[in-house]
Amino acid sequence: MTGAGKTEMIFPLIQYALDRGGTVLVATPRRDVVLELAPRIAAAFPSEPAAVLYGGSTQRWEQARLFLATTHQLLRFHQAFDLVIIDELDAFPYHNDPMLAFAAEASCKPNGYFIYLSATPPLSLQREIRRGKLRHAKVPARFHGYPLPVPRRAAMGSVEHALQRQRLSASLLTPLNESIQRGAQIFMFVSRIWHIKPFVTLLRGKFPALSIEGTSSQDEERSNKVLAFRSGEIRILVTTTILERGVTVPKSDVYILDADSELFDEASLVQMAGRAGRSKDDPNGIVVFASPEWTSAQRAAVKQIKSMNKIAIKSGFLRTANPKKGE
Repeated sequence: MTGAGKTEMIFPLIQYALDRGGTVLVATPRRDVVLELAPRIAAAFPSEPAAVLYGGSTQRWEQARLFLATTHQLLRFHQAFDLVIIDELDAFPYHNDPMLAFAAEASCKPNGYFIYLSATPPLSLQREIRRGKLRHAKVPARFHGYPLPVPRRAAMGSVEHALQRQRLSASLLTPLNESIQRGAQIFMFVSRIWHIKPFVTLLRGKFPALSIEGTSSQDEERSNKVLAFRSGEIRILVTTTILERGVTVPKSDVYILDADSELFDEASLVQMAGRAGRSKDDPNGIVVFASPEWTSAQRAAVKQIKSMNKIAIKSGFLRTANPKKGE
């Protein structure tokens, strides 16, 4: 599940392989996730410098025993690793790309170990799990022991309609003001890149005192803006699904506009919702699905989140009290 601490769970396994002289690869489809993971891996393994590989990386020919890379970089390796871990396997461009899947498996030694990590595994893997053909471990709760935030519905017009009217819906402004008053960083997801700039302008007009920016896959300053957002310099970041995974902001709320878009399936909605409530100091983040229609994908995403919470409660993984300040 998103925010369960999947990355931290693999640290003992990585250490086990390194202690036995093995070489380890942690790969993920997106460069943003690699840049997010790199400092966490470095902090966990200070005596084992990692080679960090992605398009444009300066460590292209680095020699190391621990590698962190985008999945495209795996085309360079053949039976090179004793342990291969593919994180976010359901993400573009790895998902549904047979070439990258082949390269990933080929990078592992014949007697090595190959592991998938995913909060929203593809249906094909889910079927293998149900049939008992794929060994797995299911984590229904986050590391801090509080339930996943369940998305609220905000019935409102489309982003296009808001831009035409140059007005924000009251059903959006009510929870948005709540998020601002509680001091949260706000992820605001939209379905179209060309909506970002005009929607940022609209938000700035409504909230002139806040620092509001937008970013997408076409933004050369994306990495710097994400860093500024994480540090609190930016309060609202309007973006696309490029940031639906791999970015952790301690105190954040999530707003998904045009949540009924055909571009937002159940998995992507769950991933975006998973940006909220990740910190033990702020586990009860706000998630809002805002759209004219309440689609099957939205209903399924809410159902999945509630189901994971029920499993976590039944398994005794959740605390019964709300977190207290400073806890």
